[in-house]
Amino acid sequence: MSERTPVDVAVGVLIDADGRFLLTSRPEGKVYAGHWEFPGGKLETGESVEQALRRELVEELGITIGDAQPWKVEIVDYPHARVRLHFCKVRQWQGAFEMREQQQMAWQQLPVQVGPVLPGTVPVLDWLAAERGFVGATH
Repeated sequence: MSERTPVDVAVGVLIDADGRFLLTSRPEGKVYAGHWEFPGGKLETGESVEQALRRELVEELGITIGDAQPWKVEIVDYPHARVRLHFCKVRQWQGAFEMREQQQMAWQQLPVQVGPVLPGTVPVLDWLAAERGFVGATH
């Protein structure tokens, strides 16, 4: 791979009281449209990961999050970009979910029932599996 500067992206791993996690589909017109991922987006100049995640989840889903717990960082090389994904666990939010980019959403357990799954999402499913003692295919 070429030495491309990674684009920083804040990603929310929203986990509900039942231990389910939220996946959303990439909307039409975006790279990997129709693939499922954890919601989030690029950091803007001067933003922290948490600030970007708060902004993105309002813009994409119409919710205001509570605490964002930094969890893991992963660099993924896609054909169109190199991204540094900053994953944060989020267990509290307010507001009704609105799919503001005409994407779809699905609360999931392992193995996930939606697909295809975005390549950058696969390691997160593996981390969740390890934490939960889940054995087998995650997607």
